[in-house]
Amino acid sequence: MNPGSRESAEETDLALIARWKAGDSRAATELVGRHADSLARFATSAGEREEIEELVQDTFVRAFSSLDAFRGESSLRTWLFTIERRLMLDRRRAEKRQRSMVPIEEAEGATEYDALDGMVAQETAIRVRRAVEALSPMQREVFTMRVEQGLSYKDIAVILDTSEGAARVHYHNAMCAVKEYLND
Repeated sequence: MNPGSRESAEETDLALIARWKAGDSRAATELVGRHADSLARFATSAGEREEIEELVQDTFVRAFSSLDAFRGESSLRTWLFTIERRLMLDRRRAEKRQRSMVPIEEAEGATEYDALDGMVAQETAIRVRRAVEALSPMQREVFTMRVEQGLSYKDIAVILDTSEGAARVHYHNAMCAVKEYLND
């Protein structure tokens, strides 16, 4: 995508937001259609395995309910990723609290990842996934945003509320760790 078409897409997002604010419900449908798949891929790459569609819907519900807070300082896509990331963090905190209340005997059994492991056919894909899982949470987020979502360091910094330099360092360290894991 060339820089001009990215600006055009952002202008189109802003135009769709203006149409939605003016009462055109089709504009919201267009925004959802434009960004839902990216949000689903982002959630999956961040480790979410259940209720991805619900997470994406919740992201749009929260975004549309607070659209007046969107100042356009970043792209709509970046803002949506930020909202979704916060929802995922909230979900993980709630799950952690819930697990701490479950007796150990009841918590044993097959993991949710058995189905995913069965679907991954190639050994290389399994090794890459394991390498990414071995990263620190921050490195994993930066790595997946950069590699799988193609986000710029600037967008990553906005989403993670950090600096571009820090995003670059985390990405560099993540790449080194993944390469080292794959070479072992």
